[in-house]
Amino acid sequence: MISLSILDYSPIDEGSTAGEALQQTTRLAQLAEKIGYKRFWVAEHHQVFSVAGSSPEMLMMHLAGATQNIRIGSGGVMLPHYSSYKVAENFRLMEALHPGRIDLGIGRSRSYRLVNKALNESKGIPVSYEQQIADIQKYFTDDTESEHRFQKLRVTPVSGTAPEMWVLGTGEGSVKVAAEAGAAYAYAHFAKPLKSSAQLIESYKKQFQPSKLLDAPKAMVCVFAVVGETEEEAEDLAKAFDLWLLFVESDTPPPYYPSVETAKQRGFSASELEKVERNRKRMLIGTPKQVKQQIEEIADAYQTDEVLVIPNVSGEDSRMKEIRLLAEVFGLEG
Repeated sequence: MISLSILDYSPIDEGSTAGEALQQTTRLAQLAEKIGYKRFWVAEHHQVFSVAGSSPEMLMMHLAGATQNIRIGSGGVMLPHYSSYKVAENFRLMEALHPGRIDLGIGRSRSYRLVNKALNESKGIPVSYEQQIADIQKYFTDDTESEHRFQKLRVTPVSGTAPEMWVLGTGEGSVKVAAEAGAAYAYAHFAKPLKSSAQLIESYKKQFQPSKLLDAPKAMVCVFAVVGETEEEAEDLAKAFDLWLLFVESDTPPPYYPSVETAKQRGFSASELEKVERNRKRMLIGTPKQVKQQIEEIADAYQTDEVLVIPNVSGEDSRMKEIRLLAEVFGLEG
């Protein structure tokens, strides 16, 4: 049986505000918990003015307090920007307040050049990504015996449990990092939906080395999903998603996620249609049954029983309806 989870960007709908978008994320998390989703993750986006999710740790703390049982996580914290020690403190604090419910999803993506400069201003020689992940593991396991440049350093609060640690990625490099670190692995199918990538999780499982945090490999796949009650409704939502992706990739993106009506009225140029065609390969689009079949095919290809769905469609009602429809067709226990 496939477990479904959610990754939300906190999109700012046309005519809405960032504050409203964050409240919508809260309601989406509460609904996801009620209808049987396993995890609810939030993203880290910088200089993307159409989404409100810039600081996952802060939003996670709010969401964990607004829910009871669903796991709350980051998809993900862009670790090269930060001190592993401070990241570990943030997540240990959340784990102490909400034991057994916190996921640390880690990525290595770099932001816009100016954002990267601002986040790393006045820092010294950067620590390698692999070392940063090893540091997180040390801090999560209270290891003061193994050789380390901060051997006797521990992270507080010490609460007896640790967050789950996930490495996010799209290729062999991230697979190798996750496997050698003994961390869970999340493949971003929505970023690189290549058929050849289906072998990556098999490679991860073969290379996996047990750690103090995880004794057996654990993997999931992350997908963009656009679900409507009818094919026509799904296509309308997909066109708005097409336009949002074009906006995000443009030099002067508007600070909102376009409505279905705006996408219909605007249309697309010939050059934009080429980009739309490429981006459509990143999405699962259709009725609940059609998207269920697509999700099952991806889960089978990637040899995983957990899929993280990104319901990044226009309008709070559409996002709420999408996760309800998927919960129903998958028979989630809500």
